[in-house]
Amino acid sequence: MDVGRGDEVVTQANTCIPTVAAIERTGARPILCDVHAGSATIDPESLRAAVGPGTRAIVPVHLYGQVGSLADVLQVAGERDIPVVEDCAQAHLATDGERYAGTLGAFSFYPTKNLGAIGDGGAVVCHDEELAGRLRRLRVYGQSDRDCHSERGVNSRLDELEAALLRVKVPHLAAWHERRNAIARRYDVALRDTPARPLERLPAREHAYHLYVVRVPERDAFRAALEQRGVGTLIHYPRPVHGHAGYRDLDDGRVSLTRSERLAGEIASLPMFPELKDSEVDRVAEAAREAAFGHA
Repeated sequence: MDVGRGDEVVTQANTCIPTVAAIERTGARPILCDVHAGSATIDPESLRAAVGPGTRAIVPVHLYGQVGSLADVLQVAGERDIPVVEDCAQAHLATDGERYAGTLGAFSFYPTKNLGAIGDGGAVVCHDEELAGRLRRLRVYGQSDRDCHSERGVNSRLDELEAALLRVKVPHLAAWHERRNAIARRYDVALRDTPARPLERLPAREHAYHLYVVRVPERDAFRAALEQRGVGTLIHYPRPVHGHAGYRDLDDGRVSLTRSERLAGEIASLPMFPELKDSEVDRVAEAAREAAFGHA
């Protein structure tokens, strides 16, 4: 995208640090916007307010496996002819009802992802052959042909061992995807009338359910109660980007980030992986229901 030093790239505040690290790798400055309180996906109105004269790209994050309001993001971007690059690290096979995540975006193959290798890896997808050609060059030192480097690039090739494993796993991805959704539906039923509310699922979406995240007012007590019942939980993520000591300067006051900050104090992730047995899912669901109501 030729984004570089002096440019700005807008992304959401409740993402993982690698999102902003990628922006800073270009020399650009990350600009944070807020998210919907219900779904934790990017808020187009906050995005619109965060976009400025120096904005050269927008990076929506399909957090936890749900595609955000991509049509609205594209509308904001289209008003200024700003490219949109999706962070699809957690959104393998997710859709917004019309398109798969990754019309132009980057997927992660980190081992814990829905499609994971045994080490670090990832891929960029796009629908522009010229851009795809440039990406292929950039990943191998800008090499266009043997001993011919037409531009400066980096070493960003996917290791052959990782690729071999991924080729074995790809045919199973759809079944794993369906299993994640089936587990999520069982959790939904168990928590329907409890204080532990699953994050809102936006209309017409195909959720990838990389994570199953709930909001609980008394989050720490909820997690402790689950731990007593033998059910582990995690927090993704316990603070927004600007809540980390190394990134506090990214809260420049351009827009309010209060929803991202509030979410960080209320969210918890329940066990979610396709190998969970139905009996284990039911055990987690029952324990979560009891913990949500504060049962000892």
